[in-house]
Amino acid sequence: MKLKPRTRRIALIAGGSVLLLGILTAAGGWMFVCHGNSCPSLAGLEKYQPRQTSRLYAADGRLIAAIGTERRTLATLDQIPKQVQDAFVIVEDKRFYSHGGIDFLRIFGAGFANLRAGGIAQGFSTITMQLARNLFPERLNAREKTLGRKLREAKVARAIEAKYTKDRILELYLNQIYLGNGAFGVETASERYFGKPVRDLNLPEAAMLAALPKGPERYNPRRWPERAVQRRNVVLDLMRRAGSISGADASLARAYPLRLVRRSGATGETAPYFVEYVRRLLDEKFGQALYEQGMKVYTTLDLDLQGSAERALDRQLRAVESGQFGAYTHRTYEQYLARASGSSSQEDNVVSPYLQGAFVAMDPRTGAVRALVGGRDFDDSKFDRATQAKRQPGSTFKPIVYSTAIQSGRPASYIIDDAPIELAQMDSTKPWIPANFDLKFEGPIPMRRALYMSRNLPAIRLGMEIGEESIVAMAKRFGITTPVPPYPSINIGSADVYPIEMIAAYSTFANLGMRTSANPIIRVEDAKGTVLWAPEAEREQVLSREEAWLMVDMMKDVVRKGSAANAVWGAGFTLPAGGKTGTTNDYSDVWFIGYTADLVAGVWMGLDNPQKIMANAQGGRLAAPAWTSFMREVYERRPSPPDWPRPSAITTRVVDGGTGLLHGPGCPVEDAYTEYFLPGTEPTKECPRRTTIMGKP
Repeated sequence: MKLKPRTRRIALIAGGSVLLLGILTAAGGWMFVCHGNSCPSLAGLEKYQPRQTSRLYAADGRLIAAIGTERRTLATLDQIPKQVQDAFVIVEDKRFYSHGGIDFLRIFGAGFANLRAGGIAQGFSTITMQLARNLFPERLNAREKTLGRKLREAKVARAIEAKYTKDRILELYLNQIYLGNGAFGVETASERYFGKPVRDLNLPEAAMLAALPKGPERYNPRRWPERAVQRRNVVLDLMRRAGSISGADASLARAYPLRLVRRSGATGETAPYFVEYVRRLLDEKFGQALYEQGMKVYTTLDLDLQGSAERALDRQLRAVESGQFGAYTHRTYEQYLARASGSSSQEDNVVSPYLQGAFVAMDPRTGAVRALVGGRDFDDSKFDRATQAKRQPGSTFKPIVYSTAIQSGRPASYIIDDAPIELAQMDSTKPWIPANFDLKFEGPIPMRRALYMSRNLPAIRLGMEIGEESIVAMAKRFGITTPVPPYPSINIGSADVYPIEMIAAYSTFANLGMRTSANPIIRVEDAKGTVLWAPEAEREQVLSREEAWLMVDMMKDVVRKGSAANAVWGAGFTLPAGGKTGTTNDYSDVWFIGYTADLVAGVWMGLDNPQKIMANAQGGRLAAPAWTSFMREVYERRPSPPDWPRPSAITTRVVDGGTGLLHGPGCPVEDAYTEYFLPGTEPTKECPRRTTIMGKP
């Protein structure tokens, strides 16, 4: 029916008015989309720095871990191959280079598809809109699927397009997008999935990354490899249709097998206790910046030594549990794992029920921590027994007592009595009656023998004679920061220590007098390479070269003929080395700390809830074999360590082991031995004629 002219004019005016009103309403609504500061300011975008992962490197430059709230390493656009850029653009926003932040054709297409489907079948977010949403997640809730949210994204996207070039927008997008497995950005995802930087990706790998934004978990290639490959091939087909790649290239890429790198140190699986130790130090120094600003942390870790330490400790712990060293009645690690396998609990245990161990190796000259093991299973228990546990050091503390004696002018031939002793206790009516591990007494013996045979009674008497206050002061100089109360029991190691500090204390001997604290960090750089921190190990001259050399010579006897001889020399490690075994009086802690001129290493074993490990649990039997195994493996790969040169001031005398005096014609021949002395401490008298042997050196 033909409308009259007047009616037609009225209809046109009405329609135009409605259209104009709609346009004005839309324009007004657009103006008020970001009312009340509901959209972020571009001033914030100009200062925007994506949260970057801080990366930890071993001493040789290999990546060992990444630390951050979001696993992200930035890459500039010129570091991202064109085929990676093309893949993301074609899949996520094929008209990216022609629209101004909003793809109206895509909006109409998505609207039509959604109407036909009766629900959300397609989205219409552009790369710029995704950037807006992901850059400001606290303002634009990505889970909020509302028209208001989409309008705010579009508004911010338009502002971004007006401010930045397409290249800059794409670069920001490719660095912040989430690609599954905790990886943010294409650089981190490339390393997580393929073990190489994004610049080295081939075509099928580039397509695999571009397949992930649609569903990072649904197409996770580690969990759903077949599904991921199907999606990758869809991406390759889209690239072919867009003319980005040829049909031949697409066919070859579709046939390419999915090759993912094995999970590695980049996810924190290499030296996890060492990584956590470093993280705690950095957290204390830098706080939240550590997790967001992409620092580069160069550590002292030697991956070869770390592997040797882990193997040596694990082998020895399993040997102890197997009954090789005597009846073992506690639950073994394997039994614990078998029982835990049927449980759904993923708790992190501070206290574990199975035998635990710790191992630290360091360069005594610099303090560089070369290896650190804080427990048997980081996933089961993140408590670090090397740096966080406080345990009694037992006889590994005795060298501090004997160092104090040497410094006080007592020679290694000084005679002390290995005889029973009974001491009153301040907090008990019962006396303290210490004993030797073998429950025997040797009578008067030289200080040298008392140390290498680890006799308790002589050490207690010597410490009391010198004065416990002097022992406490010396322990502090050796780097012990835990409280050491001035009681006689400290002379045989009753005061708790951190294992890493007790082990680092032995650097004093390896360095001939200079104590160096343990340090796991070489330097920390920001993302641009500026050095933020280059910590230096604390160093202190504790003993003179002559005093330290005498201690080293006495401690060499521990591994040559003393409490660790069977486990060290008897096991074939005869390079110049010294050390000391340690066992607590209730057999709940066993130790061995030993050193060469270029490496100090220590082993501790025990249960988290201190209790008797087994009958006759001695450091020389249980802990020292792990040290020997480690050292033998290490020195198969590196030059033999030098011996410590004897200082010219050191003198020698032939002395009598029963009296400590010069050996004369009236003394038993079997008691004669050559001893070393600091100038002025040599004996001046000959031993008297004797017909009985009082003790043997």
